Amino acid sequence: MQRPQQRAETPPGHVVVIGGGIAGLAAAHRLVAVGVRVTLLEATARLGGKLMTGEIAGVQVDLGAESMLARRPEAVALAEAVGLADRLQPPATATASLWTRDALRPMPQGHVMGVPGDPAVLGQVLSPEGLARIAEERDLTPTPVGDDVAVGAYVADRLGREVVDRLVEPLLGGVYAGDAYRISMRAAVPQLFEAVKEGGPLLEAVRRVQERAAARQRTGPVFQGLDGGIGTLPAAVADAVQAGGGEILTATPVLGLTRTESGWAVRTEARTVAADGIVLATPAWSAATLLAAESPAASAELSGVEYASMALVTLAFRRADIEAHEALRGRSGFLVPPVDGHTVKASTFSSNKWQWVADAAPDLFVLRTSVGRYGEEDHIHREDGELVALSLRDLAAATGLTARPVDTEVTRWIGGLPQYPVGHLARVARIRDEAAKLPALRVCGAVYDGVGIPACVASAHRAADEIVRDLAGRTAGRNAGEIIATPTRVRGTGSEAGQ
Repeated sequence: MQRPQQRAETPPGHVVVIGGGIAGLAAAHRLVAVGVRVTLLEATARLGGKLMTGEIAGVQVDLGAESMLARRPEAVALAEAVGLADRLQPPATATASLWTRDALRPMPQGHVMGVPGDPAVLGQVLSPEGLARIAEERDLTPTPVGDDVAVGAYVADRLGREVVDRLVEPLLGGVYAGDAYRISMRAAVPQLFEAVKEGGPLLEAVRRVQERAAARQRTGPVFQGLDGGIGTLPAAVADAVQAGGGEILTATPVLGLTRTESGWAVRTEARTVAADGIVLATPAWSAATLLAAESPAASAELSGVEYASMALVTLAFRRADIEAHEALRGRSGFLVPPVDGHTVKASTFSSNKWQWVADAAPDLFVLRTSVGRYGEEDHIHREDGELVALSLRDLAAATGLTARPVDTEVTRWIGGLPQYPVGHLARVARIRDEAAKLPALRVCGAVYDGVGIPACVASAHRAADEIVRDLAGRTAGRNAGEIIATPTRVRGTGSEAGQ
C-alpha cells in the first residue's frame, strides 16, 4: 500500500526545541505552523526568559522587557498571530530625558543610537568644548573601519569623547548593558556601519542613514507594548504551540545531546527523547556545554561570548505623594550617562509610559530603575533593600522625589544580555557554520542577530525554516532512493502492480 504523500513544505519528523525563551517559543510556533511535530524543553519552571510579568502593590507589571520595536515586523506579527492584536498598545508618551550634569535635559532628536547628525541640537547636553570638537571633524583625515570597529572608539575619534560619554553610552548601553567603547558598530548599528564605509564625515553618514530611514518609513508607532505587559506574550505563544499539537515541558533541563543513526538523542533526567532535528535556543554558555561533544569548534566559539547582568528595581508610590514633583510629569523616563557616576543607568516612569498601567492603578504611580552594566557586577549582588535605597537616592537627586514607596520589587537578570564586541558577527558566522555541519541542528536567540524581541523572533524563524529545509531534503533523498528501487512508481501509476 502506498504511503500518503507528504506536502513538500511539511516534512515528517520530530524537532526538539531546547530553551523556552521567546526565541525557542517562536521557533516552536513556526514549526508547528507547517505541521512539524515539536517538543519544547525548558530547564526552568517558567517560560519566557527575559519576558516576565509580576505584581507590585497588587498591579501586574513587566519585570523584564517592556516593549518591542514595531518598525521591525517580526515581534508584532507574532503577537498578532497568537491572538494579541487587540492588546497591542504603543507608549502613551515617548518624551525621554537625559540625567546629566546634575539636571534632567531633553533627549536630543536627530541621532542614530546617540550619534548626532546635527550638532545644533546638542547645546543642552554637551559643553562648549564638546561642541567645538565636533566642528573639527571636517578637517580630520578619514578613519578606516575595516571589517568592524567599536562604536565608541570610532565616534570618539571623529567627534570627541564627550559625544560618546553623554549620548552614545546611555543609549547604546541601555540596549546592551554594555560598554560603547567595546560594542561592535557592524553588529549593533549596522546601518551606520554601512554608511560610514561609504566615506565622508560621520555627521554626513548619520544624515544619510536618516534620509534612507525616512524614505522607507513605515507608518505607525516605533514601539509597541501589550496591555497586561510584554511578559504575557510567551504564554500566548505557548498556548498556540500546544493548540497546534506541540508538547511543552518545563523544569526539564537537557543534560546531553548525542547523534544517532537516525538523528539525535536528547537526554533529560527523566528520559531520552529521540529527535530528527534540534533547535538550540539557549544562552551561549548552555549551548556551548550541549555542543561540546558533537561540535567542539562551535562550543569553543560559544564559550567566548560574554554577558552583562542587571537588576530592575520596580517601585510603587501613592500618586498623591508624587503630584508635586514636576519632573515626573509627562516624561517616559530618563537615561543616565555612566560618566556622571550614578548607580542607576535608566528609569522608566511606567504609569506615564503605559496607559494600561495607569488604568490598572489610578491611585498609584509605578516606575522602575535599572542597575548594572558590563563590568559592574558588584551592584547586582547587593541586598534588595540596598538596591532600593540606591535607586531612591538617585531618583531624589534627578527628580526631587522624596516620597517613600508603598511597595518594591527587585528582579535580577544574571547573565541577561550577551555582549557584541568588535568581531561578534564573524564569531556568529563561525558558530552557525559549525552548527550547520551537524544534521538538522540550528541555533537561535539573543546571541546571534540582536538582543531585541523582533531580532530574537527573526533568528528563531531562520532556524526553524532551515530545519524544515533540512528535513525536507532528507525526506526527498529517501524518496529518491525508493523511486530508484521501485521503477513502477516512476510511471506515476500510484499502484504497486508488477511487484
